[in-house]
Amino acid sequence: MKRNLLSVALLTFAFSAYSQKYEFQTVKDIEATPVVSQGQTGTCWSFSSTSFLEAEIIRISGKQIDLSEMYNVRHTYPKKAWNYVMRQGKAQFSEGGLNHDVIDSAIGFGIVPASAYSGLIGNATTFNHSKMVEELESLLKPYADPSKKLDPKWKKEVSDILDKHMGADVSEFTYEGKQYTPKSFLEMTKLKLGDYVTISSFTHEPFYKKFILDIPDNFSNGSFYNLPLDEFIQNIDNALDNGYTLALDADVSEATFSAKSGIAVVPENESDKKTILKEIKKEKDITPEFRQQEFENFNTTDDHLMHIVGKLKDQKGNIYYKVKNSWGTDNGNGGYVYMSVPYMKLKAISVLVSKDALTKKTRKELGL
Repeated sequence: MKRNLLSVALLTFAFSAYSQKYEFQTVKDIEATPVVSQGQTGTCWSFSSTSFLEAEIIRISGKQIDLSEMYNVRHTYPKKAWNYVMRQGKAQFSEGGLNHDVIDSAIGFGIVPASAYSGLIGNATTFNHSKMVEELESLLKPYADPSKKLDPKWKKEVSDILDKHMGADVSEFTYEGKQYTPKSFLEMTKLKLGDYVTISSFTHEPFYKKFILDIPDNFSNGSFYNLPLDEFIQNIDNALDNGYTLALDADVSEATFSAKSGIAVVPENESDKKTILKEIKKEKDITPEFRQQEFENFNTTDDHLMHIVGKLKDQKGNIYYKVKNSWGTDNGNGGYVYMSVPYMKLKAISVLVSKDALTKKTRKELGL
């Protein structure tokens, strides 16, 4: 009996030593604005990029400004509509977009605080664009038909729908007792929008060159700098280590990306898919070839955009990226996802970052 009890005790100790629940310790935490929710919209691209710009304002000037995500959205939809109509309906029209769309919007139309443009109508307190998108699609499909003459009024009709569901555009507003236009407000923040670049890593294009990534949400044909995979990760680390955050485009369709648990990992063994969300398990070694394969077979797609604001480590020393999500604070880790390095290597489509945050080697190779 004693021998059996001893055996059970040893097995229990061995199991507990092998199966360890996550315990995280902060490595780097960069100041950013609080987690907010994108509601029932597909505008994560604006929430990700706007959060990134808010963090940049904090880094540059120390000011914490709540920028309007919906102002960027309001000025990007007409561009999407133009792309769809001019391509005669042979392009995607959806709620999706990428980080550079917000930068392009800010360059063209400036930025405004959330207090000047909420994007909410009436008594609404949460965002829901389902009816708006449905109306836009119904409007645009006939105009995209090349067999019919295009009536120039279509642009105003798009604007009218946006006004109806998001509110009219804003040209002047008061912030902290001062009068601004969107352009003068951008100037006040001291953001230098030309300093931001998007880096990525794919083997089907030459390294250290710009290329247009062929993904559905790249409707505006934004360019990406292509880096070797290890260098891509090195630049993410270099940025964070030097106090710069990054806007992230990534695949979140994996069962081991869990907003509920606040964890994103890539188990080496398929049998660990469920347990790895709670316990530390060995992760897969990600090679450039495997990353490319998963992209080309559509296992890796640009599902969701978020904001990288820090780094952590578990009790075994494994590093994770602190990723600010836009699904509210009710999820694990108060709305943040702790993303492992293997997950980042495999599932990150790209990151938007200040060129000043890149390593000296990368800047030299890219001519920046």
